[in-house]
Amino acid sequence: MAENGNAMTITDDNFQSEIESTEGLAMVDFWAAWCGPCRIVGPIVEELASEYQGKVKVGKVDVDANQRTAARFGIRSIPSILFFKDGKLVDTVVGALPKPHLEQKIQEHL
Repeated sequence: MAENGNAMTITDDNFQSEIESTEGLAMVDFWAAWCGPCRIVGPIVEELASEYQGKVKVGKVDVDANQRTAARFGIRSIPSILFFKDGKLVDTVVGALPKPHLEQKIQEHL
């Protein structure tokens, strides 16, 4: 399992086992290497992954490499951050949002 810091790399192949089979809250960042706003959000996602370690599972999906998962959730704009609770999609935020906004979403669903 590849890890980028504290956020795990999620792929088409492990999405079901790592996110949809997980109890509790999971936050998944859909991004791409060529996306400028994604490079702004990436470090924020990493910070949240370490701050909420053990409470929130944090993953990153490269939309170019994992088009099946991106299509399945209708990802049209990136970065898109999806929140799953007990394997079910409960919330989505789109765009380069500041850390307090993402933290508020985590608190809402914890």
